Amino acid sequence: MDLQDQLKNLFPDHKEEIKEEQSDASNIWMQDDPIICKYEKRKGKPITILEGYTGANEDFKALAKEIKTKLSVGGSFKDDKIIIQGDYRDKIMKMLKDKGFNVKRVGG
Repeated sequence: MDLQDQLKNLFPDHKEEIKEEQSDASNIWMQDDPIICKYEKRKGKPITILEGYTGANEDFKALAKEIKTKLSVGGSFKDDKIIIQGDYRDKIMKMLKDKGFNVKRVGG
């Protein structure tokens, strides 16, 4: 008999409430203007920059964190821009389009 069975025996009238957890990414505000995805080299190393989001900074930070974890790369959020280490324009644009964002590719 495992712990859940023991708890059911102790509290037979208890009903479990199923809580549906929604990720922060699903609550991100969608905008009409496209997010600009561009490529640069800084100190000889490639970076991908996302800019042009007009929503709250917290939403953009959550989006940055999600992108960094899915791609397993480093990056930062500063001055209303997401900076991702490496050239991941295609993958990032696909992820954003799947979420429903308009994305515009700039440079190279």
